[in-house]
Amino acid sequence: MTTIGIIGAGEVGSQIARAATANGYRVVIANSRGPETLKDLIDELGPPARAAHAADAAAAGDFVVIAVPLKLVNDMPVEELAGKVVLDTNNYMAWRDGHFPVVDSGEKTVHELRQEQLPTSKVAKAFTHIQAPSLFSAARPAGDPKRLALSVSSDYPEAVEIVTRLYDQFGFDTVDNSPLSESWRTAPGQPAWVRHAQQNREELELNLKRAKPITPR
Repeated sequence: MTTIGIIGAGEVGSQIARAATANGYRVVIANSRGPETLKDLIDELGPPARAAHAADAAAAGDFVVIAVPLKLVNDMPVEELAGKVVLDTNNYMAWRDGHFPVVDSGEKTVHELRQEQLPTSKVAKAFTHIQAPSLFSAARPAGDPKRLALSVSSDYPEAVEIVTRLYDQFGFDTVDNSPLSESWRTAPGQPAWVRHAQQNREELELNLKRAKPITPR
């Protein structure tokens, strides 16, 4: 059984944990306050899940989800994430994170910064333009005409493959918006982000093309 490490147990991390356990994954989840504070969530998720510190969750995962904002000074466990696919669910929001000049200028995306902070990992931007409750309410089986799509961006095909498989299991089609330098196309305020998980594959592809950088890249 595949284990997903999840760093961050807020709305997004917790909902991904619920979807993962419902689809046959083991989950090791961490937050900033300590494993003992996750008792209610672990009780809800049942035997496939356990709580841990961030480094332990990273070490335990066959791949890892980071569901916390990026900080300019890295606070993720680089050694434990080495060699692993890392799904970064973060959206850059200056009102919350403070201004990152290199992102504001269009020189780099926040996910390229995550990749630089985790140079031995394979980062993919995933789950960034879907509201957490929609992981269940909007899910549809393959072939359903109402099935919606989510995007993935990465510099590594193997990371795109893992995200594509996970999206499919969770009930969504995939649009590949690689590499990470293109991940700004689903940033807050762009057409794909505004629509959240309310677009099928063709609509998402169109919205990605409609995206306009705030400043030239």
